[in-house]
Amino acid sequence: MKYFSRVPSCPNGVVKTLYCGAASSVILGIAAFVATCANSGAAEKPATLKDSYANYFHVGVAINRTIATSTDVRADNVNRTMDRVQKDIALTKEQFDQISPENDLKWALIQPREGADGYDFGPADAYVNFGLANHMYIVGHTLVWHGQTPAWVFAGTNLPPAAHLADSNSETNAPRRRGFGRGGFNMNGPRASREELLQRMHDHIATVVGRYKGKIKVWDVVNEAIDDRGTNILRNSPWLQIIGPDFIAKAFEYAHEADPDAILRYNDYSLENPAKRRKLITLIKSLQAQHVPVMAIGSQTHVSVSGPSFEQEDAALTELEQLGLPIHITELDVNSAEGGQRDTGADVANNATTTQGGLVDDANRKLADQYANLFRVFLKHHDSVKVVTLWGVNDGVSWRAQGRPLLFDANDQPKPAFYSVIAEAKKLSEPIKAAAK
Repeated sequence: MKYFSRVPSCPNGVVKTLYCGAASSVILGIAAFVATCANSGAAEKPATLKDSYANYFHVGVAINRTIATSTDVRADNVNRTMDRVQKDIALTKEQFDQISPENDLKWALIQPREGADGYDFGPADAYVNFGLANHMYIVGHTLVWHGQTPAWVFAGTNLPPAAHLADSNSETNAPRRRGFGRGGFNMNGPRASREELLQRMHDHIATVVGRYKGKIKVWDVVNEAIDDRGTNILRNSPWLQIIGPDFIAKAFEYAHEADPDAILRYNDYSLENPAKRRKLITLIKSLQAQHVPVMAIGSQTHVSVSGPSFEQEDAALTELEQLGLPIHITELDVNSAEGGQRDTGADVANNATTTQGGLVDDANRKLADQYANLFRVFLKHHDSVKVVTLWGVNDGVSWRAQGRPLLFDANDQPKPAFYSVIAEAKKLSEPIKAAAK
């Protein structure tokens, strides 16, 4: 599949961009750099993320409802004035060529109530229309997840199996005694049958994917199904409890039926952890053996300024490449808070803990160094890495705002990390330009 159709060029067709910015070896804090075209005599706009990486992979961003709808509605933990919303929109258009929705395609938002009349398509439609109007590569996030799924999806009249209750204290197989997702679902109470839940899954996927067929190019079909603990591969979610392990295969089959041309992605976090990565590889190889249409691997990459190192991220991508699938970096951010330096998870409930304690010492420099490190690895693996998505436009709208994890500050101003990312693309392109002379 061709991912790239746009190559930046100067008016005379010669690409020659000079950058002046901050990287780990350059003075941090320089606020601007100049791009000029050889022999054109015309000044160009400063380099952007999407143009700098156009020959390698999409650089995208997760957007919230304020950006998609161009309103100052309170959404996604965001409280922005209209003036700031307009700046967020301008920055999104300027820097990124791919978008993902933070929340508005999750089940709880798009189908909060049961039945065909239980959908709320307005925000999702606005998201897709924003992407179409700005010629962006549009991602759908997410179809089947244990989080942000309304309790009605799993509800029914069937009591859980006696074995389920008997195993409730098992160290590796126990269902967690709490609800799953916002609103939760009581795993020890009445539930839907396997057939009922499969029908609800099918109808939801057919409706949502079908509505955006041909518009949304990539779907996170199943999200975060791998267990973080013990020896089990799969998380003990309501999907697993009620349907069984084939719920993943069924979700991909239903999505492929709804849009045969869409790229279908499995998405998870902490794949920098070798143990979890082994589980992921085992799961995907099993699905491939069953000819399940898994077409890409999504690595969320919620990391910190302390790690992973270049070598650790390189090893992670090298191992994932053995699956022979495109790799998408789906939710990239780099936590600068003291409290989250050992965490690569994506638990919303745990987020407050991971962003406590103030920022690490010399946070801007460490953030710039880590972003340079990560993009250097992504460039090394650009034959496999096809999408890199930042999880938020700026620090002010980030789910980890206190950790200052993104390339732009709350006022949409570029941070030293932005320049370090631009510099990494320049390093790779310079030899190519020299050879072309």
